[in-house]
Amino acid sequence: MRGTAVQSVSSDPTNPEEGQLWYNNSIGVLKGYALSAAVWAAGGNLSTARTTAASAGTQTAGLYGGGLDSGGVTTATEEYNGSTWSAGGSLGTARRLLAGCGTQTAGLAFAGFDSGGNRTAATEEYNGSTWASGGSMANARQYPGSLGTQTAALGAGGYTEPPPTTFSSSEEYNGSTWAAGGTMGTARTSLFGSGIQTAGLIFGGFIPPSTRSAATEEYDGTSFTTGGSLPTATSNIAGCGTQTSSLAFGGATAPVTAVTQEYNGSSWTAVASLATARSALGGAGITTAALAFGGSDAVGQLSSTEEYSGPNLAVKTITTSTS
Repeated sequence: MRGTAVQSVSSDPTNPEEGQLWYNNSIGVLKGYALSAAVWAAGGNLSTARTTAASAGTQTAGLYGGGLDSGGVTTATEEYNGSTWSAGGSLGTARRLLAGCGTQTAGLAFAGFDSGGNRTAATEEYNGSTWASGGSMANARQYPGSLGTQTAALGAGGYTEPPPTTFSSSEEYNGSTWAAGGTMGTARTSLFGSGIQTAGLIFGGFIPPSTRSAATEEYDGTSFTTGGSLPTATSNIAGCGTQTSSLAFGGATAPVTAVTQEYNGSSWTAVASLATARSALGGAGITTAALAFGGSDAVGQLSSTEEYSGPNLAVKTITTSTS
């Protein structure tokens, strides 16, 4: 079999093709253009370790508000700039087990469990510096799944009592008021969402009293349909992305997990695992540039952040080894 000749060049090509090889004779190195593996790498730590907070944004502009820290339920908000977290405006209502979506400068936080021990329907909107009250949900609930933007959001599932109720219902936000959305096929809480209000994805969750869910459901703005199931039933999960290209990472299985999985619109596939297994964490970004932060492991609450780089084409130096 005859192979493709390896070119000898004095500088690397400016626009190489996937699989291309060349010898850079100015430095005496064999190089190629190939797909690099996905990887999680350490980012900057949160100022305060916490869990079950609202998350939103991107890898270079993340948002984390509320939750539970060592002092109890908090109103604290932090903003991420791609390397460090800094203090943002405080929530009007301290709460944990809440949901979030949107961006760092147009974020949304809603539902949750407040410092008085009550489930709440309260909604707050963030403008990049301060939170302001928005319209209340029809049903107070804790730990719903969330997705979308500040002016077109979805909250699905969640839990309340008394009486003990695990929701299958969803609500849609238009920037001022909530209205009834579609009904999920599987009622559950402690789930996560990605995408937009008219093309969303809801996955994982918990069905009281003791069942974790592998269910994935796709939302078209009106109704939910069944998507590909997670390989492992997981609650308290996080993720990011779109309906046809999402990541799911962390969460609770039996212990907490570090597993990361990617959704292609029909099925989930395992990719690079988090460095630290964690549950009830925050998630933001897209499938090629994701952010995981906070949460808790088997010991306690976490402040650590991890940044995900998906597979990408890059110039690589080719080496050989002998034994």
